[in-house]
Amino acid sequence: MRDPILIICLAFSGWAAGGQLENAKHLYSLTDFQRSLNVLHDISLKNAEVYELMGRNYYMLSDFRNASDAFEKAFNEQPSSSEYALWLARSFGRRAETSNIFTAPGFASKARQFFERAAALNPRNVEALTDLFEYYLDAPGFLGGGFDKAQRVAGLIQQVDASEGHWAMFRLAEQHKDYSRAEEQLRRAVEAAPRQIGKLIDLARFLAKQGRYREADESIDRAEKVAPDSPRLVFVRADIYIKTGRNLDQARSLLERYLGLSLTPDDPPRADAARLLRKLSGG
Repeated sequence: MRDPILIICLAFSGWAAGGQLENAKHLYSLTDFQRSLNVLHDISLKNAEVYELMGRNYYMLSDFRNASDAFEKAFNEQPSSSEYALWLARSFGRRAETSNIFTAPGFASKARQFFERAAALNPRNVEALTDLFEYYLDAPGFLGGGFDKAQRVAGLIQQVDASEGHWAMFRLAEQHKDYSRAEEQLRRAVEAAPRQIGKLIDLARFLAKQGRYREADESIDRAEKVAPDSPRLVFVRADIYIKTGRNLDQARSLLERYLGLSLTPDDPPRADAARLLRKLSGG
């Protein structure tokens, strides 16, 4: 017979850990990543969910080594999770981007393996498919990339999500410098998901690269009608102005406003806005 006191202690420990985890999630949603991590470190009995949130916090703090370690622990506890495999792949990908020429290929290879694992574990995980697509499209052949592979995954994306499928076709056409077809596919992506501001942002950036600034601004205006309180759009408008050398005083005002907004983990980091402000000041 189990000791009733032990059972009560274990139950209390689980309740306390649950409260700490919810607090850590709230802090993460407020982009207070370090405080969220501090709370998670204090949880004595860590499970996959705790390790996964630790990994996200480390990732947002650009500590990609600790991020990959945490995501690996989460995935080892739940090896059937497509989401954990995806975040592990992303962390290895960022380690590849930020490491030296000797270690980068190994991290890139691990990223590819876990992107493939994430897509295999859940063939309807659109984020996993699109990240795998991007890897194949951008990585050289000796690291497992390739246009034909990307094209195959684009077809899989199309079967799951029409808008994302058109976006993948846009990327393929853009890679081939077929800008007419690229624009056609990107506009179809917008039409398939008119409430997704991400596609309108992509369209604005594409048009700005083509020197079609009025149309680019109109695309951001349209996105603001969909999501009038989106901090992301404040940042994006400023970023496009800076990249195209236009309305630089307005860009500065937008970035200063952005730094005072309440952000979420899905918004560009404040550090990126601060970097753009320094660029405007010649720093």
